[in-house]
Amino acid sequence: MSEYQYYEFQAIDRPLTKDELEQVRGLSGRATISATHFVNEYHYGDFRGDERKLMEQLYDAHLYFANWGSRRLMLRLPTALLPARSAEPYCAEDALTRWTRKGHLLLDFSYQAEDGAEWDFETSFTLASFITLRAELAAGDLRPLYLAWLSALTRWELEEDVDEDEYTSTLEPPVPAGLAHLTGPQQTLADYLHVDPHLLTAAARASGTAPSQAIDKDALIAWIRALPPHEKDSLLLDAALGTAPQPGPALLARHRTVSHGSAQPSAAARRRSAAELLDAAHEVRTEHTRQQEQARAQTRRAEQRARENHLDRLAENTQQAWQDIAHLIGKKQPGPYDTAVTLLKDLREVHDRAGTPEEFARRLHDLREQHHGKPSLMRRLTDAGLTAR
Repeated sequence: MSEYQYYEFQAIDRPLTKDELEQVRGLSGRATISATHFVNEYHYGDFRGDERKLMEQLYDAHLYFANWGSRRLMLRLPTALLPARSAEPYCAEDALTRWTRKGHLLLDFSYQAEDGAEWDFETSFTLASFITLRAELAAGDLRPLYLAWLSALTRWELEEDVDEDEYTSTLEPPVPAGLAHLTGPQQTLADYLHVDPHLLTAAARASGTAPSQAIDKDALIAWIRALPPHEKDSLLLDAALGTAPQPGPALLARHRTVSHGSAQPSAAARRRSAAELLDAAHEVRTEHTRQQEQARAQTRRAEQRARENHLDRLAENTQQAWQDIAHLIGKKQPGPYDTAVTLLKDLREVHDRAGTPEEFARRLHDLREQHHGKPSLMRRLTDAGLTAR
């Protein structure tokens, strides 16, 4: 199996300094590097840097995947926007880990394929697909964290020798609102982490409606005007100097909290066990399979009706059909040959239904004798089973 690895980093809150750029360039001679972006693909060898340290010191987002199934997404944001305690309930081994460093919370979403299947290059990802998750988390939307926990449960269900009591005693973390209607980046994250869609559907049953993301501009203006002058001065100074993260997400989160209440999941809501969720997912999966089978049966019946109607119309004027076949063959072209063969197969079925297979065999024999000098046509007839009986 050939090797493939993809590394991408992005700086969002501030660009890298000249010295930091030199530090990063020393890690790779082939990467595309700018003050805000690093991307490289490896078909052999490995990245010489330490992703964890680079995220702690320089970057705000990192994406990695390899064709043997490893996937990783790391996000960094100030603890002032998302405290570590808010992320802690969602952490699960090998799915989501978190730590803090110098006023920042770092989130590490990961997935390790159990079967070692090769990467599907037609569904490759870039960091741009995930970058909005950082702003969503900063605004208090914890759905990405819950998705990571569901990914862990998806994998846990597949493990062998797990005590059933563990499933019963393990409770889900607080359920964020809006799981039934994920944002685009959140759905991409669910796909990236291989969250079982039936498990997600089951989990969403305990999830309320997500607060509207629409912004009432007049209400926002009035709220900003009411902020203390010294706070507004501080925000503007930090934004001008680039010494703090962009204030937009934090301000919007505060405004939404005032207008709509906290977006944080309710700690008082009943928390389901892993066993309950897996049982519910099984029910969803069973119902989904039943509906699919029902839809396929309906499609087959519709196709059969259409087929019967087509043969009925053909039976009304078989002589015209034989004339059409002669006309198509007379064009001496591959496309018309194929159409003629299809029509002949339909006529064979029409004659079989009418109890006159001998008539079809006779006319087919005459046709083959008449056009035996056309090898392309003869080959098509033979391949379709249109031979003398």
